Amino acid sequence: MYEVFSLQNGRLVDEEAHFKRLFRSLKELSLKVPWNQAVLQVIIGEVLRRNRIEYGNVYLQISRGNARRSHQFPLSLPKPSLVVMANRISYECEKSMSGISVLTVPDIRWGRADIKSISLLPNVLAKQKAVMDDFNEAWFVESNGRITEGASTNAWIVDANGNLITRGLGKHILAGVTRKRVMELAVSNGLNIFERGFTVEEAYSASEAFLTSTTAGVMPVIKIDDHQIADGSPGKVTSKLCALYSKFLDDLRR
Repeated sequence: MYEVFSLQNGRLVDEEAHFKRLFRSLKELSLKVPWNQAVLQVIIGEVLRRNRIEYGNVYLQISRGNARRSHQFPLSLPKPSLVVMANRISYECEKSMSGISVLTVPDIRWGRADIKSISLLPNVLAKQKAVMDDFNEAWFVESNGRITEGASTNAWIVDANGNLITRGLGKHILAGVTRKRVMELAVSNGLNIFERGFTVEEAYSASEAFLTSTTAGVMPVIKIDDHQIADGSPGKVTSKLCALYSKFLDDLRR
């Protein structure tokens, strides 16, 4: 299992939501660990102190531990392995407002995309194909033509009435922490959200599109496959959400 936390002024952004998702994923895979949230927070704090990092992100990974290769869990459970590392990365809304392009690809992942595990081979292949074809991200498409999520992001569109549309939670997508935060910001600022699947054709004809993630924040999408979205520039709703999310981060810096 793994989690990626954003770090602002030495504080983990939405840390309770990240830890909740981490321990849910551990439970889903019957992976028991000797560390509770408080212990992990101390370990993360020490990593940040030693590396003198106040702004960036923190990557935390837990595996079942060293054992003889076998498909079943070892009878004598090994001690789980923990890796924590931190990087200096800054998020600034203005840097993201030129927009990015997205390539749609078939969703060939296993049926538990809601578990944040390192079993990311389909995601890696999708992202690599997107990059090789001069796109920035890949969005997965089910056999029924509906988009689930990105290779490392949650997918959103805005309809002609200014409503936000994003896939509802379930086993087919990861419950993005930034997704949840953006939803809260949107609702508190009078925007409507519909959690449902949307087709590739809906995405092509959307008035706006964007993606969210811990590392990307709110990122406008101005091109999907060979289709330009609206006039090819970030829309008003996306720009508003980007500004709201930036303000949320700015408040953490004070």
